[in-house]
Amino acid sequence: MARVSLKSIIGKKNEASSLVNSLIEFQGASISIEDEAGKLLLGEPLVDPANKQPVLLEGETIGWIKGDKNVPVITMLLIHLLEKEVEKKKLGSEVLNLYQEVNLIFNFSEKLAQTIEPVAISGIALEEASHLVRSDNGVVVLWDEKLKRMQVMASMGELFFDEAKINSNMSLLLKILLSGQSEIIGDISSLADAGIILPGVKTVLFAALKVKHRVMGAIILARNVLEQYTAADLKLLTNLGFQCSSAIESALLYEKNITEAKEREEAMRRVYEVTGKFVPYEFIQSLGHDVITDIKLGDQVEKIVTVLFSDIRDYTSLSEQMTPEENFSFVCSFNERMGPIIRQHNGFINQYLGDAIMAIFPGNASDALAAAIGMQKEVEELNKHRESNNELPIKIGVGMHTGPLIMGITGDAHRMDATTISDTVNTASRLESLTKYYKGNIILSEATLQQISDPGSFHLRHLGMVQLKGKNAPISIHECFSGNALPELNKKLNTLEIFNEGITKYLNREFDNAVSAFKTVLDVHPEDLTSKFFLTNATRFVHTGVPANWMGVEEMQNK
Repeated sequence: MARVSLKSIIGKKNEASSLVNSLIEFQGASISIEDEAGKLLLGEPLVDPANKQPVLLEGETIGWIKGDKNVPVITMLLIHLLEKEVEKKKLGSEVLNLYQEVNLIFNFSEKLAQTIEPVAISGIALEEASHLVRSDNGVVVLWDEKLKRMQVMASMGELFFDEAKINSNMSLLLKILLSGQSEIIGDISSLADAGIILPGVKTVLFAALKVKHRVMGAIILARNVLEQYTAADLKLLTNLGFQCSSAIESALLYEKNITEAKEREEAMRRVYEVTGKFVPYEFIQSLGHDVITDIKLGDQVEKIVTVLFSDIRDYTSLSEQMTPEENFSFVCSFNERMGPIIRQHNGFINQYLGDAIMAIFPGNASDALAAAIGMQKEVEELNKHRESNNELPIKIGVGMHTGPLIMGITGDAHRMDATTISDTVNTASRLESLTKYYKGNIILSEATLQQISDPGSFHLRHLGMVQLKGKNAPISIHECFSGNALPELNKKLNTLEIFNEGITKYLNREFDNAVSAFKTVLDVHPEDLTSKFFLTNATRFVHTGVPANWMGVEEMQNK
């Protein structure tokens, strides 16, 4: 077996090398690693290191680790990795030796080498046995450890024993077939008396199928006449049994490995599937990974995204009318309706926050706005169902903002979490809160509008400027009413021109004209609460005057 060296661990780009480097980086360690001859393998030469420790493998020094206080832990890790490498090499050597031994000693025939199925191997072995040893009947049986019974793998001629009775006579079975011996049974009276051997059988010859000291079963030949089987016949059958048992064992191991591999693959698939429901695949993919097991603490990426927040209006009042179980059921049912819409429009759920949802759209902001419209229409369908059950209708507010966002993995070595850090998130959340203030269903920032590839495909109204609490600079906001119910949508379309005129007059401090415009809107559409909001403000400014520093910006005192 080739000698394991430090260079084989440190000098190659492999998992072990990455692990050592990661630990050194994580500890911030000053480390140099040398082989037994003093050749530097990793790090920079250290003139007078504080610590120096040999790397011992099987009592032999194969290198040195020099550096700061982290030397012991790095040494322990390296020794552990080296021991694992030794184990791997030993295992590989054992497997290779076993393979060579099987091929050299037992000399598998071409037929056996071409199949990996235990049943097929048993059939081939039985066919070969019938050519080598005179027989009228034959069978290959294997012991099923789980069922604690013999299982017929292959037979030739008529089945010469009663399978049920041979399994019911376990003591006789263990004494003869599972004894591990190969022999000629001239006196079959005990088998005949037990009803195991069927009438007509006169002579039985069998060889145990063994792997090392474990008996797997037997290959059995029988004649319907008294046959003087010889030691040579027994030797031939025994050798064939060795071949057969080795091939079957390999086949069973292969089947077991395939089954276990499939089970591991299925288990990992389920793990990835389940974890993907907690940490979205899109989040993992944004970090440059394909599966959650690849992520590590500190992974991060900055992107320009659109963040969408939605919230059920007056949910506190609604929840007070329900039990905790009903509340939970309602929220789950609601989220089950909203989640698919967000994914359908190329977004992913970052968090379910009770009755609120935070979603991220890495692509064009049009996706986020289309999703918000789809969510409003789904709420309309949900309300039809609620009204049929004599339940109060619900409304949701949706806010969105486009800007830079950092997605990454934070926490510690024992508890990590996928998180987003960005002022974009805060702004989107506060725009959602403005839907209550401006009485609109969907509010988006100017930054979001600027990224929408085809703004003309949406129905939008400018709502002026707003200064969010805690922000220095005001932002321009817009209402999208494409998701409104058809009657309300048509009324807003019919009054859109005069509404826009009213907003322009309002922002230009022409409040008498603004009052007139918004009154005209409300004459056509009395339920337009956004117009009522601006009419109330404009009327107040007409009667009380305008503050000297008023620039058309609404200052939000609450988040």
